[in-house]
Amino acid sequence: MKAFIVDRYRKKGALRFGEVPQPTLRDNDILVEVHATGLNLLDSKIRDGEFKLILPYRPPFVLGHDVAGRVVRVGSNVRRFKPGDEIYARPRDGQVGTFAEFIAVNEGDVALKPRNLTMEEAASLPLVGLTAWQVLVERAGLRAGQKVLIHAGSGGVGTFAIQLAKHLGATVATTTSTANVALVEGLGADVVIDYKTQDFEKRLSGYDVVLSSLGGDTLQKSLNVLKPGGKLISISGPPDPHFAREQGLNWLLRQVMRALSLGVRRKARSARIDYSFVFMRADGEQLRQITSLVEAGIIRPVIDRVFQFEETNDALAYVETGRARGKVVVKLR
Repeated sequence: MKAFIVDRYRKKGALRFGEVPQPTLRDNDILVEVHATGLNLLDSKIRDGEFKLILPYRPPFVLGHDVAGRVVRVGSNVRRFKPGDEIYARPRDGQVGTFAEFIAVNEGDVALKPRNLTMEEAASLPLVGLTAWQVLVERAGLRAGQKVLIHAGSGGVGTFAIQLAKHLGATVATTTSTANVALVEGLGADVVIDYKTQDFEKRLSGYDVVLSSLGGDTLQKSLNVLKPGGKLISISGPPDPHFAREQGLNWLLRQVMRALSLGVRRKARSARIDYSFVFMRADGEQLRQITSLVEAGIIRPVIDRVFQFEETNDALAYVETGRARGKVVVKLR
């Protein structure tokens, strides 16, 4: 089958378009004919080698973390899906590879595609939807009447998280550029901070939760908008000791994670704020709950551009510019 392959870790290196064997189907897997795949900054970071200590993929391997497609064949233990089903998924770590004509995905990572979405729309949702869910619902326990700041509201995670937070009954603030103010307002943001002309740290206070996809000064400043007992949750790092334990990392890597996050954890602790890092995981059950919200019209996908399969390298380069509004998708069929 045709696929885009990482032959070696290399910063901004082009993926090789070539032939690889069709994936082996295990007992709990379903074989999916890929119709569309969403692209994420995670893909470029893995290609660059930034995650090789945490996600030790051995080149050559196929990239890609979002899939929408049709079930071709199922493993002997699979009961929930059958050939012909239209599905979407974020395959679990160690089993990624959606930049290909076919992929084998564990049944536990999969949900039926929302009936009201195209394949391209469905492929835009799994990674960002699960990320937002695991931050706002699972980790933050966000509830009606609370206030949440969602950084980078026009990005893939941001566009989904704004809609989910509004559904949960929260007051939503977000940061974005001047050009995207109308977009985030249309998604439900109550307070919009144009980061080119305004300082969110001076405008906001007394917030319960911050979802940060940005590092450096923005992460540090986010502590100042939270009230005591608030939660600063980062999806861009630095990783914390809890994450290291969850990943089962060795003693040395656990100490590295502890050191990387020491500064922000100390500042958070002194302000009586809880800091944590979320690295999303595949979860078919959560994806089914997201499907219900999509089919009810509560969540809608936001897609910037759709590329053809042969243009996957161009699509990844576009994602890396950081200018995409919502998600970038590649269409195979």
